[in-house]
Amino acid sequence: MDFSSQQPIGVGLRSPHIAEIITSQPPLGWLEIHSENYFNPHSLARQQLRQLQSRYPISCHGIGLSLGSADPLNIEHLQQLKQLVTETDPFLISDHLSWSSIDGHYFNDLLPLPYTEEALNNFCDKVIQVQDVLQRQMLIENPSSYLQFQHSTIPEWEFLMAVQQRTNCGLLLDLNNIYVSSFNHGFDCQTYLAAIDPSVVQEIHLAGFIRKHLPQGEIWIDTHSQPVSDEVWYLYQQWIHCHGRHTPTLIEWDADIPPLAILLAEANKAQAIIDKEFANATISNHA
Repeated sequence: MDFSSQQPIGVGLRSPHIAEIITSQPPLGWLEIHSENYFNPHSLARQQLRQLQSRYPISCHGIGLSLGSADPLNIEHLQQLKQLVTETDPFLISDHLSWSSIDGHYFNDLLPLPYTEEALNNFCDKVIQVQDVLQRQMLIENPSSYLQFQHSTIPEWEFLMAVQQRTNCGLLLDLNNIYVSSFNHGFDCQTYLAAIDPSVVQEIHLAGFIRKHLPQGEIWIDTHSQPVSDEVWYLYQQWIHCHGRHTPTLIEWDADIPPLAILLAEANKAQAIIDKEFANATISNHA
């Protein structure tokens, strides 16, 4: 399917919505799956995906490669991903700037890296290995995080760009993650965004978060359980204004999943921002 003919707004495909999307075929630009949920080629999920991929472009978003771990890559996991990619032919493949395993034991979370030269070399080696096996470029997503390593020597935005430059991967820019981490760690979102080369950003994520009050103070948590916040919508509008309207944009909602109509309404908000920026640019060009 020619993605260039589609609208740039997609949603994360979640099990409560699959049957309704198959039946109603809402006017979405694309769907993003969590790759690991579709590894079994004989599962109902895979059968449903086969129905959907004839209607929508698919993006494979992984959460299990554990690219930042000191462990070797899990070859069985990588081969399962390759088989899924071969059958599905996604237009984008992505994973995270994080780690989730040690000594073969996996954690149910995406854990932050120490931003050091050693960690950078290890992470880049893993990305190159994955791209060599898949024979495809992958995207790396900036994380949300709740702690930092004292021995980190590289700001996250510089670390992320160094990964891109050394591996020729693309970037998946999660604006909600930047906003959440900016509060948790006390940096400026604009400093982060100014360091990112827009030409290598091939996907944008938008999601919601919660504020949690602890005895030690307030923390923001990237739960993907809420509508996109006004502040993140503002960051998105800025990005579209400065860098154009063609970057595929995803609405993520992973917990407390609402009716599909609410998810589609969030997608329509993103499309409205794109349409407004395009209209303003057209007026300016004809002025």
